[in-house]
Amino acid sequence: MAHIYDRRRFLRRLLAGTSAVILTGCDKLSNSEWFSNILSTGESLSINAHHLLRSRKTMAQEFSEAEMSPSFRSNGTSFPNSAEYQTLAKNGFANWTLEINGLVEKPVKLTLAQIQQLPSRTQITRHDCVEGWSAIAKWTGAPLHEVLSLAKPLTQARYVVFYCADPMDDDGTNFYYESIDMEDAYHVQTILAYKLNDETLPIKNGAPIRLRVERQLGYKHAKYIMRIALVEKFDDIAGGKGGYWEDEGYEWYAGV
Repeated sequence: MAHIYDRRRFLRRLLAGTSAVILTGCDKLSNSEWFSNILSTGESLSINAHHLLRSRKTMAQEFSEAEMSPSFRSNGTSFPNSAEYQTLAKNGFANWTLEINGLVEKPVKLTLAQIQQLPSRTQITRHDCVEGWSAIAKWTGAPLHEVLSLAKPLTQARYVVFYCADPMDDDGTNFYYESIDMEDAYHVQTILAYKLNDETLPIKNGAPIRLRVERQLGYKHAKYIMRIALVEKFDDIAGGKGGYWEDEGYEWYAGV
């Protein structure tokens, strides 16, 4: 297994390095058509290389409780500046619901209690942030495929888009969003987590639920999820690249 881990570590460092370059001084390059084409080619190579080295069904490494980090830091937003979210938080998310719509047979709205009543999975995994830090933590939540099954996705659905309560601008019109494909959505380790280290998920870490897609870098793990939509393509979604940071130049596929 050592050679597989070494390859995974190499891909992780390569992806992190690429994203760091984009975000620390390459504005002119990232806005140019020829450089964007190069990045798109690189992303395709990353996806193909990952498929070649590891099956998409391969499990991310799991750890023992003795290997857990002392704490799991908050990264990015720690309390969304949204009146709706703050009202929900004051009431312990008793009135929060998760809406699932788009390319589904049966749009649904689920309360936190209903999600917690679904079959659950607990896993101890490492979170790898593109900023260069990692932490090992225990997550408990509902497998995403269990949640999606309630809405019955249509066959033409290719992507799962997560819309969050985290506004990314002052006027509150541009909210954080992220997406994964159906293959990752149905992976056994992809869960909607509502517990961190056996405790209710803290607000600073994404309450009431956050995505854990364990084989991808941290920015794919959407926090403060309010709605899930199944789509066939990204053309009509925000910047059209599948995620808030992807619209800013990050790679859509962040598999490690």
